[in-house]
Amino acid sequence: MTPIKNISLVTVYVTDQDAAKNWYVDKLGFVETADITMGDNGFRWVSVSHPDHRELEVTLMLPGPPLDDNMADAIRRSLANGTHGALGLNTDDCQKAYEELSAKGVEFVQPPSERPYGVEAVFRDNSGNWLVLVEPREYDPTIAAPE
Repeated sequence: MTPIKNISLVTVYVTDQDAAKNWYVDKLGFVETADITMGDNGFRWVSVSHPDHRELEVTLMLPGPPLDDNMADAIRRSLANGTHGALGLNTDDCQKAYEELSAKGVEFVQPPSERPYGVEAVFRDNSGNWLVLVEPREYDPTIAAPE
């Protein structure tokens, strides 16, 4: 048995912390958990969480220190290209969530689609990160995976 209780923090790299915080709060219904500027260098710690699962914070981080310049540049390019993955989000009804989020202005790159593991929709946040919305189901090998 592990002494670790749970995962408490994940990092999502963003292009603008204020805009990202507002997007996650206004579009996804998350809540702000921290917005702190630390030290003389102006390092800012911004995090949000699902209102019912505050034990897992999503840190909205600008690509920069403690990353080296090469890694920070690679993340910036990935965000600009829309190829940077971020979060998988669970839902009980993917179609309903898709409709509600679309009504709030969330732009989906893939509508709800049947997958061997459930129903999945894909969208991007305002920094270009991919987010996957999944209504999980028992694995069904007769449903073809996307090509």
